[in-house]
Amino acid sequence: MKHPQTELDELRAAVSCATVLEQATPPWRLDRAESTRHCLKYRRGAGEIVIVTHNGAGWWDPNSDAKGDVFGLVQHLEPGLNFGHVRKALRPLAGVQPDFTPMERIRTRSNASLPIAERWAQKRRLRKHSQTWLYLAGRGLPETVLLAAARCDVIRDGPYGSAWFAHRTAGVVTHVDVRGPTYKGSLTGGCKSLFLFPRDAALRSRFVLAEAAIDALSRAALENLRDDTVYAATGGGMGPETTAAIRNLLLSIAAMPAARFESATDANLAGDRYAARHETLAKEAGVPFLRRRPPLEGEDWNDVLKSQGDTP
Repeated sequence: MKHPQTELDELRAAVSCATVLEQATPPWRLDRAESTRHCLKYRRGAGEIVIVTHNGAGWWDPNSDAKGDVFGLVQHLEPGLNFGHVRKALRPLAGVQPDFTPMERIRTRSNASLPIAERWAQKRRLRKHSQTWLYLAGRGLPETVLLAAARCDVIRDGPYGSAWFAHRTAGVVTHVDVRGPTYKGSLTGGCKSLFLFPRDAALRSRFVLAEAAIDALSRAALENLRDDTVYAATGGGMGPETTAAIRNLLLSIAAMPAARFESATDANLAGDRYAARHETLAKEAGVPFLRRRPPLEGEDWNDVLKSQGDTP
């Protein structure tokens, strides 16, 4: 049997970082105009860039602090993969030479005119070291929660360090809430539903609903990611589509013995009004209800999470 370290060394020598990028889904393409012999610039989507160096043995991401070898590149592209999965993914690529397919420079429609799902697909998945990751970590969200969110693909890297939070209907992204260091809003042209974490709510009997996605993730962090719970957010107001999504989720858990609906809205008058609406929906569905109100007036659950992190 081959020694594990021997295989690692062989894969590092046999698989080019350029090959990994070209074989990815969707594939990356070489920007020949901005590449040199020793520094190959690969692009994908809107703003994704990886520079391949050291004759294919190394890489770095100019949009973040990320860099490394071919193993690190696979995990950079797919944050949910462990080291064993990476080795398995690299084996078929051993000896495959990159073809250096150039990117096509075409004029496209204004990005704001594209469907929400298409705009979402153009953004990078959340990954360690990105500006979005650093922003969310600065909001007190721990690595365990951010990695879980990356695996679920519920957050993507937006411009200027902003985080894009997906609302999905029947698996399709229909609305995106945006939060960043200098911006709070949403993409135009969408239809709000619910931010769900994790995306698959099946067999989860406890439903925790916050106003903002960061507050839902904060509750998940405070509870150490309870595996019986789906953490959700409305993104603010509750229109007909959002209300329908809440009703559907409540109906899906109503028959479960441990079913519970917990409203984790902000500790203010608006939050109290939302919680009252949540309680009405819970009664309609026959699901036990609990109000989770932050302890201090005016706080949200992200404030609570950050205050715990500040405690010596």
